[in-house]
Amino acid sequence: MKYINFLLFIFVLTACGTPEFKQPEDVTAVLELAGDNRAELEKVIQHYKDNGEVIKEEAAYFLIGNMEGHSYIKYLLVDTAGKEVDFDVLNYPDYKHMVAGWDSVESKIGDIHNKVDTIIKDYSVITADYLIENIYLAFEAWNNNPWAKRLSFDQFCEYVLPYRGSSEPLDEWRAYFVNQFSWVKDSLTDPTDPLEAATIINNSIKSWFRFDPIYYRHPTDQGIMEMLESKAGRCEDMTNLAIFAMRANGVPVMSDFTPYWANSGNNHAWNATLNKKDSVIIFMGGESNPGEYKLGGKLAKVYRKTFAVQQNSLAERKDKWEKAPPYLKSSNIKDVTSDYVQVKRVKIKLNEELPDSTKYAYICVFNSGEWKAIDFGRVYSQKVSFREVGMGVAYIPAFYYDGSIIPAGNAFVLTDSGKVEYKRPDLEKMVTLKLVSTTRKVTKDATDTFEEAFFENGQSYTLYYWNNKWVEAGKKKAGNGPIVFNSVPTGAIYWLVADNSRKEERIFTMDENGKQVWW
Repeated sequence: MKYINFLLFIFVLTACGTPEFKQPEDVTAVLELAGDNRAELEKVIQHYKDNGEVIKEEAAYFLIGNMEGHSYIKYLLVDTAGKEVDFDVLNYPDYKHMVAGWDSVESKIGDIHNKVDTIIKDYSVITADYLIENIYLAFEAWNNNPWAKRLSFDQFCEYVLPYRGSSEPLDEWRAYFVNQFSWVKDSLTDPTDPLEAATIINNSIKSWFRFDPIYYRHPTDQGIMEMLESKAGRCEDMTNLAIFAMRANGVPVMSDFTPYWANSGNNHAWNATLNKKDSVIIFMGGESNPGEYKLGGKLAKVYRKTFAVQQNSLAERKDKWEKAPPYLKSSNIKDVTSDYVQVKRVKIKLNEELPDSTKYAYICVFNSGEWKAIDFGRVYSQKVSFREVGMGVAYIPAFYYDGSIIPAGNAFVLTDSGKVEYKRPDLEKMVTLKLVSTTRKVTKDATDTFEEAFFENGQSYTLYYWNNKWVEAGKKKAGNGPIVFNSVPTGAIYWLVADNSRKEERIFTMDENGKQVWW
């Protein structure tokens, strides 16, 4: 309907005498940034002006006007001094051996990590031929596939038209996948069903591509040429592969992600598509089909990667000089948490003063031994509101300053009913805790009437409670049953950690029956 209205609008303007067209400001801004490559971008625009293809000219404006934040990013593996480390994760046969090799290097030279080395901006290198072919093939997919014809122009621009998935190298994937799946149209029981088309394409991907955790530490996102050779990748690669294969054939596909799981370590990205009623249906490229895929962890926040700049993103709202935490500093993410879980807006009073040159506070979940930021809010009079956060999750408010998370207020649990329950240790009221695990386990009554404990006999464990930082409450060596800690403050969030662990143990509170409640 939007497409028809747009053409009608153009017809009316033509009939009445078309006023001088003003190029969109975002397009002009990107052209100025493009430098020596400006002529290539202008060539694209002029191509459609000369051919009178107004709708494709609008598509070109969409891509060029939103191009600033898109690039291919190369990384270097370095030590803490910034010196390059000669280590290739793909030289190892599997993840276990790679981690052992990584740990061996760190035992000799200290921590190593990937850091950004080179950012190759799209507007600096992309060619007119590449963009024109991308636009042509995207329109062919939209117009010629019956499952795609129902898409609005806005949906087409965001979920079919873009030429990249994340920060992978630019490849010509459209023509390849058009040829690979030319038979799909004739194989559907319902040619108008995008889910059936997505399923058929995904089944084909599953036959040759697999998940491999070794790519968690691979320094770059893979392009299609790399994936065709490696036939394996991490979740980012899997979502991109589905984007390439399906968008090339007019199936609307996006990549959604959670920056950090709320009840475990790590993060995750997955695919989503739209059914005939525009409902979001999730799947995993190369793994699970639409309607079959289930997310394994608890969600506090979900974002959608977009090609268009999102004016409500932190990157667009904050001052350019204010630093932002990982995952939140992109202009090309859209909050879609409410598509996945029940959400609640929470208003929190902060205990700490706002650091200099800082206007925003963050809400954090506990993930892999640290509090990590998942959403932001503007601070007013020592108060901050966080929009649409997932319920049934433990949080803290914090500032982000000098590259670090700075706790800013009391920890709290947002219950399943949407109630904020603050968790402050009562140092005047001590209690004995009988603990059975460091993380959520399926427990049962053992034959000796004790609840089964999940500890390594002889291993030492340290109990901490949260009081604006982790405070040690005791250290004990495990035997055959529960570990008992005496004189522990009540009302807090606790964390029981094994010596020399990777800090993947989960935080917990205690219920009225003295049982651990996991978060």
